[in-house]
Amino acid sequence: MDSIRIQGGIALQGKVRIQGSKNASLPVLAATLLTGEGSFIRNCPRIADVHSMVSLLKSLGCIVYWQERGIFVDSSNVRKGVMPREAVTGMRSSLCLLGALLGRCGEVNMEHPGGCVIGERPIDLHLSALKQMGVAFSEEKGQLKAVAERLHGAYIVLPFPSVGATENIILAGVAAEGETILEGAAREPEVLTLCRYLNCCGACIEGAGSSKIVIRGGRRLCGTEFRVQADRIVAGTYLLGCIGAGGSVFLEQAPAEEMEAVLLAAEEMGGRVCISREGIYVQAPERPLPVKLVTSPYPGFPTDLQSMALAVETKGSGCTSIEETIFENRFRILGDLKKMGAHIEQTDCGRVTVQGVEALHGTKVEAGELRGGAALVIAGLMAEEETLVGGCSYIYRGYENICRDFRELGARVTSV
Repeated sequence: MDSIRIQGGIALQGKVRIQGSKNASLPVLAATLLTGEGSFIRNCPRIADVHSMVSLLKSLGCIVYWQERGIFVDSSNVRKGVMPREAVTGMRSSLCLLGALLGRCGEVNMEHPGGCVIGERPIDLHLSALKQMGVAFSEEKGQLKAVAERLHGAYIVLPFPSVGATENIILAGVAAEGETILEGAAREPEVLTLCRYLNCCGACIEGAGSSKIVIRGGRRLCGTEFRVQADRIVAGTYLLGCIGAGGSVFLEQAPAEEMEAVLLAAEEMGGRVCISREGIYVQAPERPLPVKLVTSPYPGFPTDLQSMALAVETKGSGCTSIEETIFENRFRILGDLKKMGAHIEQTDCGRVTVQGVEALHGTKVEAGELRGGAALVIAGLMAEEETLVGGCSYIYRGYENICRDFRELGARVTSV
């Protein structure tokens, strides 16, 4: 079932529960390697990327199984840091295992990581930071080898607040001798979650959530039970889906405290947003108002929701400007949106203007990456007649069951 069929033109109504966070679960699962004991991570989403991480952990010698709404990991048998090619090349977030395995085994052999094709996404920031901590790298025939005879603390300044590089430095830093000071750290909530988990295991990390993080390494870590938060990007997807398709929905367990920029954008689009302890209520406007959006690292508007905002504004009441500052290939869905009748002009590689139209028309489109695929589903909800979205294996990397969730909100969406 690699396609999704959508019968558009139906306003959304009802309540949907937001799944656990993909981008929080993956680094926390990687961090279980550092304990050498058992940990139970609650609220992990049953998505393709998490299943791939489970397979990777098993290949490294971990005992891993699903239990209720979480994953149990016993990493006591891990001895070598060799990762199978097929798992690494299909999931970029496998890169977060680099810091964890260096801390656990002192060496890593891996292919260059894969994932969505949304930009060059170089790993230079990861490598240069880890080199400062005593790691030596070599490469042969696409295979990356990392060796650390002795990890040590360092003073590291990141020129860009890369989430992945920040997480790798933290994972290596808790196992290193001495103190690591990281300036220019990513401030994303998922980084804070990783630090909370490690501190629960016995690490000493200060400053998580700010641009300066201090890691006092060398402490013995123990397994623990931990819960990851709901997925802010999934919540934002469904929120923007409502703004575009119309209606009113309640996003149960949506992490409003992590979504300030998204909620502000929704209100600027004309949506009515109400926050409670149980989640977020959103009521769509008659037609989305035009906005000016610029993506930026947290706490700014997330690049992972830019494609969805673009889809929504194709039926806006005026001219919208969207600037992408993180990834250069986030506008890959422009051709498909134009096939559906959208009026979009790309003024340069990182900026588009969207002149809203009265109606989109259903047609066959193709997902080329995770978030762009979800945006095409939203466009299908907004369109007249039927839309068929192919390439949906990308979407299943980040959404447990996007068809079921939209059906719960009254949409006519099926996997085919």
